[in-house]
Amino acid sequence: MTYQTTDAQHEFDRWSGRYDRDLLQLCFFRPAHHMLLANLTTRHGRVLDIGCGTGKFAERVLHRFPGTQVWGLDLSAGMLRQCQLRQRSARGRMHLVRGDSERLPFEDNAFDAITCTHSFHHYPHQQKVLGEMHRVLRPGGKLLIIDGDRDGLWGQLLFDVFVVMVEGPVTHLTGRAFRRLYTAAGFENVRQLRRGGPLPFLLTVGEAAKPAQVRRRRQAA
Repeated sequence: MTYQTTDAQHEFDRWSGRYDRDLLQLCFFRPAHHMLLANLTTRHGRVLDIGCGTGKFAERVLHRFPGTQVWGLDLSAGMLRQCQLRQRSARGRMHLVRGDSERLPFEDNAFDAITCTHSFHHYPHQQKVLGEMHRVLRPGGKLLIIDGDRDGLWGQLLFDVFVVMVEGPVTHLTGRAFRRLYTAAGFENVRQLRRGGPLPFLLTVGEAAKPAQVRRRRQAA
């Protein structure tokens, strides 16, 4: 059995009503959000949060960086409905878009940073998603993806067995597989940070290299 985009959409629609009350918000999503915030700066004035859910992370970005605008994209209409109150409170700085991560409805070079928190394993065509992320980032723009860390024995049991039993045949990548995806999509300066504990996760960060950038560097060499 293969996992399809519609499976993810239906799952998140079902979860949307209780998503903010889930215990995972405290022990899994909040520390992941703090790690992401630590890797953003005021230079990231236009942030795209893919798989934005109910907008908790977008809200945290806007609180930390008052000059930033955040676009939240999600395929789940249920999640975006839950996000509307936060959008109204953001006074025009939070923009919600219903869309598919495989076909981002944005122009090239539109964002300074893209974030994605614990949803990448739900994307059936992950290389295609990375290509779209690269396309809509400006040259040198930063991509930050956090997902479950399945490199250790506990991580393999947790994410490849228990999570699959609950969510279906989703795909958590190894750290090496993430690095390969980033490089193949055109990202450079790829680095990774891990958070251990009973719910381990992995942050992979890279910078979008664009053809004009590469040509300038070769000419300067």
